[in-house]
Amino acid sequence: MTLRPNSIQAVLFDYGMVLSAGPDPAAWQQMRQITGFSEEILQKGYWAFRHDYDRGDLNALEYWARVAETGNTTFTSEQISHLIDADTALWTRLNDPMLDWAQRLQRAGVRTGILSNIGDAMTEGLLNKFEWIGGFHHCVWSYQLRMAKPEEAIYKAAAEGLDTPLANILFIDDKAENIEAALHAGMHAIQYRDHDSFEREMKEQGHSDLLEPAPMSAR
Repeated sequence: MTLRPNSIQAVLFDYGMVLSAGPDPAAWQQMRQITGFSEEILQKGYWAFRHDYDRGDLNALEYWARVAETGNTTFTSEQISHLIDADTALWTRLNDPMLDWAQRLQRAGVRTGILSNIGDAMTEGLLNKFEWIGGFHHCVWSYQLRMAKPEEAIYKAAAEGLDTPLANILFIDDKAENIEAALHAGMHAIQYRDHDSFEREMKEQGHSDLLEPAPMSAR
C-alpha cells in the first residue's frame, strides 16, 4: 500500500525514549540500594518480567515479587512502594525537543496520541506528575487493554481512540519491531534514535510541513 505523506491527520507517540529521555541513573541506583541487588541481578529481574507487567498480565505488586525472586528474596510492602516510586522516576526525564514539537502540533490542531507499553503503577505515577499528558487527544496505556506493542490490535485501538484511519497516522517509536508492526498495520512510522536524525527522516519522508506547524490562531 502506498501512503501519501500529506495525508497525516494525527501523530502517535511512544512514551519511553521518545517523549521521555533515557533512564535516570540516580533512580536506577536508588533501586539497587532498595533491593540490595548487584547490577547484573537487577538488570535481569527488571527486564525479565517487564513485558508481562506492561501488558497487564502482572500488576505492580506481582511484578516486583517476580523481580525479588530473581535475587532469591522477597520485598516488604515498604520496599515495593519505594521501588514503584523509583521506577517512575527512572522514566521521568523528558525529551524536551520532542515534547515541544508535540505541543506545537496540538496548538496547530493536529491530533496527537500516546501509545505506550506501560504497567499500572507506572501509568498512575506519570499521570500524577505530568499535567501535559492531558493535552494529548487520546492515550493508550497497554496494561489497560491487556495487549502490548507489537501486537497489531493495539495499533488499531490507538487509531480508534484518535478517531483517525490507520493510513492517516504517523507513529514514532524507538524500537524497530514496533515500527515494523505499525507499518504492517497500515500507519506511517519513523523509528526515533535522536532528534537530528528524526528530523532528517521526517523531511526525507515528505513530512517537512509537520515539523513547523502553524498555530491555529495564525491561520
